[in-house]
Amino acid sequence: MELYLYGGMIVVSIVLVVYSLWPTSQDDSDAVKRRMSGKRSQDAVAAIREQAKQSVAQKVMDTVAPIAVSKNQVQDAEQMSKLRMRLCMGGIRSDSAPTTFLASKTVMAVILGFAGAAYAWSGGQTMLNGIGVTLMAAGCGFLAPDLWLMSAVSKRQESIRHGLPDTLDLMVITVESGLGLDAAFQRVGDEMKAVHPELAEELQAVTMEGQMGIPRSEALTNFSIRTGVEEARSLVAIINQAERFGTSIARALRNQSDALRVKRRQAAEERAQKTTVKLMAPLILFIFPAILVVLAGPAALKMIETLGNTPGLL
Repeated sequence: MELYLYGGMIVVSIVLVVYSLWPTSQDDSDAVKRRMSGKRSQDAVAAIREQAKQSVAQKVMDTVAPIAVSKNQVQDAEQMSKLRMRLCMGGIRSDSAPTTFLASKTVMAVILGFAGAAYAWSGGQTMLNGIGVTLMAAGCGFLAPDLWLMSAVSKRQESIRHGLPDTLDLMVITVESGLGLDAAFQRVGDEMKAVHPELAEELQAVTMEGQMGIPRSEALTNFSIRTGVEEARSLVAIINQAERFGTSIARALRNQSDALRVKRRQAAEERAQKTTVKLMAPLILFIFPAILVVLAGPAALKMIETLGNTPGLL
């Protein structure tokens, strides 16, 4: 029964953190349109719904956020910028994402610390062991958001890396058909939403930055920084060089697409070659003992029986 209680406490803490990180705010432009159109009843209903969404978890996050920022000592602008960039690489781009992330670290540490203390107290542990279990649980809770963010960034980069060759093929087609590079980014971003949504989101961000007046080279550089993928950096460098020297962008994109496809195939072959080495441990620990028992078991039993029936041997 106590095991279910501790498991429930851990699950509830994870749910609270995930719900607090989930974006619940509506688009400001939609709110402006509703106010300008005079739909006050819809605004009232939306306000009631937003107030209903303000759960206990969000209130806890709002309370703990300032404490978390001061405790983690990341008020420096450079460190906050690095944290925001990490969150952006993981696909989290809200303004309150860094504060919420730091608050989640503190909340997870407190909740798991209490869970560890309750476990040690119910198990009759000594004071020293109880303090050790509590500190270990609190440390795991404090590091859990970092591990989650690391996993999210890795998965997103892998998705972008796999989607680049197909995206470049479609971009080559759009450029060769007569579209400009900006229009190609916009069209490819719209077409790749269903297949590679992460990469499509980044391409749409490049298009939006271009529409805001940011130079194309700077927008592409921001694209490579946001993704953190080496293939994206090489793609941006090739596009900038093609524009600078006046060479064909379509040919440069085609060559880059072929190179990325070859690299992706080589990575798949490398993972296939590693499979043999990775199978050695399961074979030695689980499969070989079973085969040994099946093959040598009857012979060993027969030998023991023969030796037992022979006088003077056993």
